[in-house]
Amino acid sequence: MRFHNKRVVITGGVGGIGQALIQLFSQQGANVLFTDRSEEDCAEFTLTLEARGTQVDFVSADLRSKVDCENIIDTAIDTMGGVDILLNNAGVIPRGTILETSDDMWFSALDINLTAAFYLCREVIPHMQKNGGGAIVNTSSTWGLYPGPGHLAYCTSKAALAALTRNLGRDHAGDGIRVNAVCPNEVDTPMLRSGFTRRGIDPDNGIQELGKTVPLGHVAKPEEIANVIAFLASDESSYVCGETVEVTGAKPVYG
Repeated sequence: MRFHNKRVVITGGVGGIGQALIQLFSQQGANVLFTDRSEEDCAEFTLTLEARGTQVDFVSADLRSKVDCENIIDTAIDTMGGVDILLNNAGVIPRGTILETSDDMWFSALDINLTAAFYLCREVIPHMQKNGGGAIVNTSSTWGLYPGPGHLAYCTSKAALAALTRNLGRDHAGDGIRVNAVCPNEVDTPMLRSGFTRRGIDPDNGIQELGKTVPLGHVAKPEEIANVIAFLASDESSYVCGETVEVTGAKPVYG
């Protein structure tokens, strides 16, 4: 029970990694408040968890809204009494070169992948300071550290998120607030599968073929990324701060 009575906020809770995080932290004793855009999807997932004996709370929110981002933290403090761990996991992946990237694709990537994390961190850090510390884990990407082709907006936003992580880690280590990022390569999520569908490839076949390019032999499962995030959020990583941890199965982004 690594997270017994820890108060945890998770964004992007209905996505592949988000669902794995909610289940992992709940099973290990945390009080969880998660968020996603669709209230219907949040409610449906909550009912699924309740059927398995897991109780969590949610608040639906548009992460492109400053007010909604701030409300997530305020709601967590009102309902749980504080926030010990913030997991900025939500993300979008607009695909395309600069000539294929519309204004909305560009700003949706920046708003959701980067600015939402900024708003959430700015709102939660004063509370963590008062409580004597906390942990923040951002979900960046190896594609932010080593940009791959044809994903301009996504790579730019994830690179900036990695930089935000390093800055926050340095600025607030003295407050007992550890800020780190996990940087996965490909993960078997609906987001990845949508890319195969976009190219007219059967997602199951695409995942199987992609797995052959990974030295460990398979595309990462959401649970494998969630395990690393949990480590970074736990006391087991008490001396890890301001880091961007690559989780790749030994596969480079390209080449």
